[in-house]
Amino acid sequence: MKGMTLEAMAKACHGQLIGANAMQYLTAQGIVTDSRRVQDDYVFAALRGERTDGHNYISQVFESGALAVISEQPLNISRPYILVESSKQALKDLAAFYLSGLELKVIGISGSVGKTSTKEMIASVLSQKLNVHKTEGNFNNEIGLPLTIFKIREEHQAAVLEMGISDFGEMHRLASISRPDIAVITNIGFAHLKTLKSREGILKAKTEMFDHLKENASVILNGDDDMLSTIADVHGKEPVFYGIGTEKPKTAVYGSKTIYATDIENLGLKGIRLAIHTPEGTFETRIPIPGRHNVYNALAAAAAGRQLGLTNEEIQAGIEQARTIDGRTNLIESRGMTIIDDCYNANPVSMKASIDVLATADGRTIAVLGDMGDLGENERGLHYEIGMHLASKKIDVLFGAGTLIQETARAAAEHHPKCEVHIFPSRNEMLKELLPFLREGDSVLVKASHFMEFHEVVEEIITM
Repeated sequence: MKGMTLEAMAKACHGQLIGANAMQYLTAQGIVTDSRRVQDDYVFAALRGERTDGHNYISQVFESGALAVISEQPLNISRPYILVESSKQALKDLAAFYLSGLELKVIGISGSVGKTSTKEMIASVLSQKLNVHKTEGNFNNEIGLPLTIFKIREEHQAAVLEMGISDFGEMHRLASISRPDIAVITNIGFAHLKTLKSREGILKAKTEMFDHLKENASVILNGDDDMLSTIADVHGKEPVFYGIGTEKPKTAVYGSKTIYATDIENLGLKGIRLAIHTPEGTFETRIPIPGRHNVYNALAAAAAGRQLGLTNEEIQAGIEQARTIDGRTNLIESRGMTIIDDCYNANPVSMKASIDVLATADGRTIAVLGDMGDLGENERGLHYEIGMHLASKKIDVLFGAGTLIQETARAAAEHHPKCEVHIFPSRNEMLKELLPFLREGDSVLVKASHFMEFHEVVEEIITM
């Protein structure tokens, strides 16, 4: 990170700098919350968590070379520290202060489904022209976002920041830190219904981002989403819509899609071939990641690239070089099988999209699925819908683990009797039957909500 003095940090987070003496003008080279990541001249922010308290590691981080620590309690030490009421709030205040001093474009990404894959696609496109920093993995919450920002260096020209929320007010806090130049919302789906209650609630929570945009910021929206396409303007400026086909956004009363796709050809696990139309012309390209939903990710990336002055040739190159990350439609070839590792998280929209990908695969198609969380009162019905979708795609085998996934199994059996269904109360019990069942030539989808820890299923399949 671009160095900040301890004095400036204390002022930015409304804290009291103690024990610095003549060290107040020394600069921090990084800020972390994990004591294992401390390096020379880093500042360690001590957070209190459910499992551990960062204050217990203060002596250890100084031994590792820490310049100072941020603490919520007075410390009996001779080393410098910043005393604050809340280390978490201090982290956010420091991230906002640090980012405000950098000269780069900020692209903020949110949506119910596809945030991470869209972030990866946008970063791939922008990297054709700019030095890009992006959110690592899923560091998209009120702790992850500041830690992502602290890794921005002076040479970076753009930051692609993913912002994930689960309740009202969170997007206000995230966007007030990031202050996007470009806001991208991928869709309004069915995630976090327990707290946000409805798609209307999700729309309201996601669009809190608009209250914290920089002046003259651009807003990029999925024009095929029936909720997003109702947004006629943001602060008097028309959004940039993208989608499939030339028709107007479904419920908007004006305009049309600025960026759109035609001639879409599904290449199965080899990806998607399509034509992308922009005001500067049309180009043909191939998305190297399977799944029709990636068409929208590519269109969002094209729209963001165009806003930052990239040519169609640069946008095309970025799309064709895009890659996914572990747990996100990551294709793994192992022991003659194809594993579709999409185990990081799940909701009804992403689950159906992953089943669509599996349906294009060769060999025996096997869906290894677990419960989806945070779906509110209709969680059983939404799991049943997944089974109906699986049946409509004629998937050969379903292995399921969990409680709610039994509804998926019931629907699959009712609507596709030829589907071989194996259902278990736990992941470990399922694995005992799954591993000897698999054979060369199988195509295997692994997907569940994060709390099901299905990454262990992928690891067991690979190492069996």
